[in-house]
Amino acid sequence: MSETNAVERVREFLARFPYDIPIYEFDESTWTAELAARALGVELGQIAKTVMFTIGDYPVLVVASGDVRISRSKLKHHLGLTGKVRLADAETIAELTGFAPGGVCPFALKEPVPILIDKSLERFPVVYVATGSPHSAAPMSLDQLLTITGGQMADVAE
Repeated sequence: MSETNAVERVREFLARFPYDIPIYEFDESTWTAELAARALGVELGQIAKTVMFTIGDYPVLVVASGDVRISRSKLKHHLGLTGKVRLADAETIAELTGFAPGGVCPFALKEPVPILIDKSLERFPVVYVATGSPHSAAPMSLDQLLTITGGQMADVAE
């Protein structure tokens, strides 16, 4: 799927909700949380990075502040799973989300995937999520993010 199609899919998904959330598109890369914060002119922690992990065959998306690391042991404990926690590979990410790494949006997913929203995002009135490409982002409140993703709050950051 092209970046343009992915961003359009996200735009159409957002239109289902009673929010007026713009999608910002950039010439420069927003591939990493650091690059996204620079492009947006915001704190690193305001970037709501979306990371896919697998525990055995179980995939999960974790959305957390750009300035924290995800604790694999906390993640495993929260989910009550055993097995090795791994970062998902690019193929798995694309297959399940429909997005390429660097632009993974935590909603408008190709396949249903459990979503955890880390409490590290509670510090900010507005956070920015990737919207399908490594050149785009959208601002939203934590409540909006929870509603749009259908995710659950979790404490999985180190």
